[in-house]
Amino acid sequence: MRAIDIKNGSGPAESLFINENVDTPILKNGDILIRVKAFGLNRMDLLQREGKYAVPPQAPKTLGVEFSGIVEKLGNGTTGFKEGEKVFGLAYGGAYAEFIAVSEKMCMHMPDELSYEQAAGIPETWITATQALWTIGSFKSGQRVLIHAGASGVGIAAIQLALSHGASAVFITAGSNEKIEFCTKTLGATAGFNYKTQDFAAEILKATDYEGVDVVIDFVGQSHFQKNVKVAAKDGRIVLLALLSGNMVKEFDLGPILYKRLRIEGSTLRSRLPEYQEALKNKFQEEGLPGLTSGKYKLFIDKTYNWKNIAEAHKHMESNKTQGKIICTVD
Repeated sequence: MRAIDIKNGSGPAESLFINENVDTPILKNGDILIRVKAFGLNRMDLLQREGKYAVPPQAPKTLGVEFSGIVEKLGNGTTGFKEGEKVFGLAYGGAYAEFIAVSEKMCMHMPDELSYEQAAGIPETWITATQALWTIGSFKSGQRVLIHAGASGVGIAAIQLALSHGASAVFITAGSNEKIEFCTKTLGATAGFNYKTQDFAAEILKATDYEGVDVVIDFVGQSHFQKNVKVAAKDGRIVLLALLSGNMVKEFDLGPILYKRLRIEGSTLRSRLPEYQEALKNKFQEEGLPGLTSGKYKLFIDKTYNWKNIAEAHKHMESNKTQGKIICTVD
């Protein structure tokens, strides 16, 4: 089969190419083989391409963790799918290819209301948002939420989910006024702050009568950490999903964590067991998918590329100018 490969194993976007001679995945018990129609790009793909991402041991070397496609073949022990059905889902890797083998626990039937391009951009982002809000963040109606990288795929999902489930306020940060306007005017976030020019913690504390927020969802790490602790309310939860600005925090006062009884938890969805991902998938199908099929929630595709232009797609993500998902179609 054909699959996206990396010259010399790692490198810049230009090192990506279509390898015409890759072995088709072998099905394990409970797996299904899917003919990929589209896949979504994620930040971890860029890091993995550069050799800077700790890939789970069960992951193939091919990039890509979310996809849509058609069931090509069923492995032994599968019960929930039939050959020829449209599906979408999560994977430990391997989505940048003509075929992918994944556990049926990580797959979902694709609603007729969605295109392959739309469906391919849902699993990683919307399931991660579901995990961050409820499984880790213990979010409840009436609480306040701060979402960093508001215009990212996960941010877009988390804003809509939090608002629709009764958040009293949803604050966001972003690196441009254009992204802030998108999050507030298009998605309905309460307020947005440019982290490059504003002290988001000070502004949010003013806006909340110095009570702070109950849940913080962060992808940035080092540069935001101390302000996250500052802006968190008593018994607040800080969910750390990535470390885009670095992972070393110097001269940090631990006192507020103790005095405010904060809970700080990090998570990488990709390394979780299939059973954990299946539980999250089921939660998403209850809380998120109905709204996506009905049109209640908005899906935003920033740009779609043919997979032959994968290098260009990676460069576009590296530009940090996206508002929504980058999708590649497979022909």
